[in-house]
Amino acid sequence: MTQDTFNGLFRRRYLSHEALTRQLETWARDHPRLARLESIGVSPEGRDIWVLTLGPEPDRRRPAVWVDGNMHGTELAGSSVALAVAEMVLALHLAPDRLPVECPEHQCRHLREVLFHVCPRISPDGAEQVLRQGGFVRSAPRRTPGSPDRPSWRSEDLDGDGRCRYLRCQDEAGDFVASSDHPGLMLPRQVEDPPPYWRLYPEGMIDHWDGVTVPEPDWLADTPDFNRNFPWGWRPEPDQVGAGHYPGDAPETRAIIDFALAHPNLYAWLNLHTFGGVFIRPLVDAPDRDMDPQDLAIYRQLAAWGASFTGYPTVSSFEEFSYQPETPLHGDLIEFAYHQRGCLAQVCELWDLFQRLDLPRPERFIDHYTALDREQMARLARWDRVSNGGRLFDDWHPMTHPQLGEVEVGGLDPCLGIWNPPPEELPAICDGLCSYWLRVASMMPRLVIEAVHCTPLGEGFHALEVTVANHGYLPSYGVQAARQRPWNSGLEAEASTTGCRLHDPARARQRLGHLEGWGRGLGDGAQMPWYQRSRGNGHQAHAEWVIQGEGEVTLHIASPRLGTVSRCIRIPDPRMAPPRAPARAAPDTPRR
Repeated sequence: MTQDTFNGLFRRRYLSHEALTRQLETWARDHPRLARLESIGVSPEGRDIWVLTLGPEPDRRRPAVWVDGNMHGTELAGSSVALAVAEMVLALHLAPDRLPVECPEHQCRHLREVLFHVCPRISPDGAEQVLRQGGFVRSAPRRTPGSPDRPSWRSEDLDGDGRCRYLRCQDEAGDFVASSDHPGLMLPRQVEDPPPYWRLYPEGMIDHWDGVTVPEPDWLADTPDFNRNFPWGWRPEPDQVGAGHYPGDAPETRAIIDFALAHPNLYAWLNLHTFGGVFIRPLVDAPDRDMDPQDLAIYRQLAAWGASFTGYPTVSSFEEFSYQPETPLHGDLIEFAYHQRGCLAQVCELWDLFQRLDLPRPERFIDHYTALDREQMARLARWDRVSNGGRLFDDWHPMTHPQLGEVEVGGLDPCLGIWNPPPEELPAICDGLCSYWLRVASMMPRLVIEAVHCTPLGEGFHALEVTVANHGYLPSYGVQAARQRPWNSGLEAEASTTGCRLHDPARARQRLGHLEGWGRGLGDGAQMPWYQRSRGNGHQAHAEWVIQGEGEVTLHIASPRLGTVSRCIRIPDPRMAPPRAPARAAPDTPRR
């Protein structure tokens, strides 16, 4: 273990693609038994989309969880938290005393059997541009192929200060005024405000300018939004802005889709965004009354843990995070992960800026983003000066714009303080999210062989019976929403023989179906003291074979999601076998 294993720079600053790659490569090099790095795709600008798989024997299929970050270019903090999750998993295996939360040994033991897949940066091209010059990048700094050549704004550092801020143009019809108390802060114009009045545009150039038209800046115009490019519920432009030409047409999203399809053993998915300080869960396209009650109860448990470890609330995407009430988004990643891949999937909008400003919670959480009044904007400016090192606001200075003529440049750079937390806040945010995700990973199903019995039947025959069980929280099928997907099949038991033989070879492979978990989430009536009850033994399944002769039987219990456990059974000489005695068996051995 190297000195820097648990001292990542990502906890103190936002990393370039080169530095991020170097961190991942260092972990993979220093801990080859636990960490494997692979590129699952390459961005249009030639940057690898990395996935770090953590856990011994990464090719051995067993329950796994996924974390990704920086799907949107400006949202750099997702990469930091994703890297912190990777660091936490290494601590789980190498130095449990360095975990951000106390974890009893039995829980650590079970967690060491879970695979963690970490994709810290889905949009390396977008993040790199934001780190280099600032400016808004939704997902990637490119136009959607085939977009019309209409005038649109492109971020560019015009004054050479290394950051893209804003341009302001004095105009009697302007819709902003300058704050008299906070340099750089612009306020929405009110009818009683005296001049001067200003128009605000992003620092940059107008592409396809006709010499006359100054377009309104549009954060999604003619550019991809990766979180609208996934197969579930996808709708084309213009029904869904940013959707692309078809699901997965962006190489970045296609890489994620292909990885998910190749890994049916994923049970939980955390999609890290900024900002707001909130967890967002399914459903995206319908209210909670249409959600399976069992899934909803489990999400209530996640909400309780999320609030405990991070202070963030949890909201329904449809009910509190659709831009227009009851108007769902389409092509969303967590809907794909939930409905199509059977995962407990959720977004986390990192960085609780609204709580830091002590803003009241609106009826719909998303209304936070349109609800700041003048006093609250001034509060933001004061917070920036006192707690953010004045990173957000800068004063204005004149310049000659190549297209617009005389303007002023300066004002707001929202990258550090709005879009992302100040770097000083990263350690606490990383610890909270890591503690939360460790708890979620503890919910994974656990396939075990509980018992094997070999009973003499006479005349050289034995009945071999095996009982398998799920000792984990979640059921083997994951969430109810995807239980009926054809790929989400249950367990099979298979027996092969050496020396002896199966009396009925056609029964060598037997379907056992799915196994329930012990968890119920929160708010289930069966947990209440007025009539507490368990489900019964739906967590178990049984298989039986008739064996002729003496030899060995190898049992494989497998499913696409749980992986395989195996056991070798010695079938004794019938003259020596005690009646109904447990067979001598080696410990369960996972199979690749």
